[in-house]
Amino acid sequence: MHPTPSASAQDAEDPDIAQLASLAEARDRIVAAVHEVVVGQGKVVDQLLVALFGSGHALFVGAPGLAKTLLVSTVAHTLDLEFSRIQFTPDLMPADITGSEVLDEDPATGRRTFRFIPGPVFCNILLADEINRTPPKTQAALLQAMQEGRVSAGGKTHALPSPFHVFATQNPIEQEGTYPLPEAQLDRFMLEIRVDYPDPEAEKAIVARGEDPPAPAPVLSPAELVRHQALVRRLPVPPSVVEYVVHLLRATRPSDPSCPADVRRLVRWGAGPRAGRQLVTAARARAALAGVPAARIEDVRALARPALRHRIVPSFAAEAEGIDPERIVDRVLEAVDPAAAEGP
Repeated sequence: MHPTPSASAQDAEDPDIAQLASLAEARDRIVAAVHEVVVGQGKVVDQLLVALFGSGHALFVGAPGLAKTLLVSTVAHTLDLEFSRIQFTPDLMPADITGSEVLDEDPATGRRTFRFIPGPVFCNILLADEINRTPPKTQAALLQAMQEGRVSAGGKTHALPSPFHVFATQNPIEQEGTYPLPEAQLDRFMLEIRVDYPDPEAEKAIVARGEDPPAPAPVLSPAELVRHQALVRRLPVPPSVVEYVVHLLRATRPSDPSCPADVRRLVRWGAGPRAGRQLVTAARARAALAGVPAARIEDVRALARPALRHRIVPSFAAEAEGIDPERIVDRVLEAVDPAAAEGP
């Protein structure tokens, strides 16, 4: 008889298992470093890391002064990523984001040529602050960057650095003079992350604090982040998880027979297949950050609200009754039984 391999021997045989353990340990160090600067907001930090390690983009929705910008810049420092911030305003132009071409003249020959000057989008993490303050033409400049990782200017295509992530913010209070993001652009965001007021103990610590602490030292390099993102994409997804995600998606669509009656009257448009793919990727990332070797239904349920609420268009009946998309997702989660996806 052959001896049973030890856990360490099995880890050595499967490099992905060893990398999972390394990722979970790095996640703990990143969270600890972030909380040296940002007080509280544990759920927000967790969801941000899910979007980041899931190679996605995120939309932060919260009142001013809740440390959204500080949080994103701090995470960028912990991963040694190049960080850019754009304050979106009504007069912002697409070239202010993507870059522009200027006419150069060679002093020796007098020859004139166009030279591309990269815009602030050429970074690893772009913070699009108050993205709904700028007109749709400028908002659309981010679409190609978010979807393809490149921008077009002057008839040429320019690749963006890797990794590349857009973290945008919206203020839910002041709506005058804003331009709501169209559904096509909202769908590019893996998660909509709600940033609420801190709990009393965290708020006491914030109010008593003087200056913000210095940015933390890097925990991972950009190359290590890219390697972990590749691991997340390789993480297995059991058929039961895929089945459950599809059941959730179809339950948000009023034209689908499986849509619950009390949801059907509250929804004009439900979530599409891209939402399902991104929800599965987010579930992979959440599992990987916990050191778990496969996505689970509990990961899907934990991320269903941030992954689906910005992709559901409520009906007039829902608006009249004051029922927002998050409450609609709650009803979908109540109606879809996880046990049905797991089978007998």
